[in-house]
Amino acid sequence: MSTAPHFDIDVPAFWQDPYPALKRMRKEAPIAFVPQLGSTLLCSRDDIFISEKQIDVFSSHQPEGLMNKLMGHNMMRKDGDAHMNERKAIFPAISPKTVRSHWTAQFAAHATRILDELKPDGVVDFVQAFALPFSAECLKSITGLTNMRFQDMNAWSQGMIDGIANYVGDPAIEARCHAATSGIDAAIDDMVPRLRKTPDLSLLGVMLQTDMPMESVRANIKLAISGGQNEPRDAIAGTVWALLTHPDQLALATSGTIPWLQVFEEYARWISPIGMSPRRIAKPWTIRDVAFETNERVFLMFGSANRDEKHFDRPDAFDVRRDAGKSIAFGAGPHFCAGAWASRAMVADVALPAIFNRLTNLRLIEHKPARIGGWAFRGLLDLPVTWDA
Repeated sequence: MSTAPHFDIDVPAFWQDPYPALKRMRKEAPIAFVPQLGSTLLCSRDDIFISEKQIDVFSSHQPEGLMNKLMGHNMMRKDGDAHMNERKAIFPAISPKTVRSHWTAQFAAHATRILDELKPDGVVDFVQAFALPFSAECLKSITGLTNMRFQDMNAWSQGMIDGIANYVGDPAIEARCHAATSGIDAAIDDMVPRLRKTPDLSLLGVMLQTDMPMESVRANIKLAISGGQNEPRDAIAGTVWALLTHPDQLALATSGTIPWLQVFEEYARWISPIGMSPRRIAKPWTIRDVAFETNERVFLMFGSANRDEKHFDRPDAFDVRRDAGKSIAFGAGPHFCAGAWASRAMVADVALPAIFNRLTNLRLIEHKPARIGGWAFRGLLDLPVTWDA
């Protein structure tokens, strides 16, 4: 156990809204051991920005970690050459060039089809009506698993992210995670013969053209699904909610005064969809006056870093006019999110402009406020809206 001061949290309250506790930690104990999570949390942006690059100390290789046990050994849980080799193998599928020339048009087609089918029939939950199916259909295309339903893509992604954030050891959550990974394995088995015969630019299609072991292919597809569904889904719904609750900022975006990408980057700073990334201490280490022992588990709290008062003025406020350049919503080191370009295209280039161009007078339901939750992964649980026909 590290020598960090102990900081107790109320776990349900932390899930509902982690930001008050994280603010206190940044002020009183920016490196704190939280007994309820069994981990030491790094909460300041500077500590995280520096430490994430020190892979010889803050290792992503976690043989006993939940992700390895439940999803397989993917590139996110590897360091150095092992990580970079797999990252290079998938790069042709999600490079900026491929996103621009290949995926963005498919994203736009998915958005158009889903929006064409939407009707303002009373109260509409925008998470279920658009954000969820759009994210899932895009992810089906990118992964190559076009043989699954969008509902399964979402359910299996949620099952895995719940499983890898199950630090309290709930057996029901673990069982749902195992069911999710089994479903994904079956979908992969079904698509492999087709994609070996006719390769494409999907993640599965690209990896099958390399010498990557099949267990690594499976693990990396599961990794893409675990983060690639909830992050765009939650960012789309969350940004719509943020803009509808800040109409002056919505006007800046719809008029073109503020680019949609800047809107998205500010939301990802304000409500980080991926709020935490775990690491294993690989050797004895000291940061300031806190000493760590080998094999300790630490959490890099991206959600806290992105509200660090040292780097962001009025950090608890959503403000699309701010420069969010110091945000580390996608990470800060060699494990910077490989899907960042695809995510930006889905949300900023396609979804947000399409939503506000197509849905006239889109508005919240006053007596049905949106619900939000999570700390390791955070997003809207629902978003009741309506618009004019």
